[in-house]
Amino acid sequence: MEPLILRQDQGHVARLVLNSPANYNALSLEMIDALTAAFQKIAGDDHIHAVILAANGKAFSAGHDLRQMQSGRADADGGRAKFEDLFGRCAQMMQMIPALPQPVIAEVQGIATAAGCQLVASCDLAVASEGLRFGVNGVNIGLFCSTPMVALSRAIPTKAAFEMLTTGDFILSDRALQLGLLNRVVPANQLSAATMALAQQIASKLPAAVRMGKRAFYEQLNQGLGPAYQTGGAAICENIMLPDTDEGIAAFLEKRPPSWADR
Repeated sequence: MEPLILRQDQGHVARLVLNSPANYNALSLEMIDALTAAFQKIAGDDHIHAVILAANGKAFSAGHDLRQMQSGRADADGGRAKFEDLFGRCAQMMQMIPALPQPVIAEVQGIATAAGCQLVASCDLAVASEGLRFGVNGVNIGLFCSTPMVALSRAIPTKAAFEMLTTGDFILSDRALQLGLLNRVVPANQLSAATMALAQQIASKLPAAVRMGKRAFYEQLNQGLGPAYQTGGAAICENIMLPDTDEGIAAFLEKRPPSWADR
């Protein structure tokens, strides 16, 4: 049996691939645990400066495994304890993405629905093929996508998110790009190359600066203006004291490439 997550490193970029195409890369408990383990391993890997999250098959992810969810209905509590465990573990996994030191780019080659759309929204950046569908359409089967809502409502405007959640309608790649769910939309035959190019561009920057910057970026998002400037100020002061940053400034002034120790 093949692993649920495949890892393919290229230089300083780690490419994680959801590898359960038979069930449309559903976020089963096993898939959630596999992603969690992969993220934990990457978090401590200083050699990796950027991460791509891709998928095999027709779908990026169809969301939670509904058959697995229904199997708990026979329990005495109607499955509530199992559902709490499932959604709790999924929420922890999703929160690992912005908490990772490295930027994470979703490489979306197929439909992303419900928790699959949540996974795209949770990534720091996203590149997708033309003409794909994105949705949080649980409402169509009587299940409001309340956990995917959290990531989606932080990635796109409020009214657009609420419309998707209450109508169950899909949006296509171009609309997802307009709303900010995606950073780039490219032809399908250029998807992997375009995503890798973006990852390698990020990976070429000073890793310590990107790590500090990502941490401060998410910290200040939920703060008021004054505290946000304090967070940003503390981060940039920490950053500018790095010897590699001093080298980067000197290299710029001397019109030469920087020679960084941290590569």
